[in-house]
Amino acid sequence: MLSSNAKRKVERKAAKPKQASAPDSSVGHALRSVYEKAVEESIPQEMLDLLGKLK
Repeated sequence: MLSSNAKRKVERKAAKPKQASAPDSSVGHALRSVYEKAVEESIPQEMLDLLGKLK
């Protein structure tokens, strides 16, 4: 017969892993949104001038 501690360990191992929760998915959505906005921004002319001097 299993002790109560051993039973709890077996129950924990049998538990299914948690799926992504709503807060996790909203964080992912927010990060994607910020990334898309950054990608769409134009490069300032000063930066382009500095990059041109590197050639």
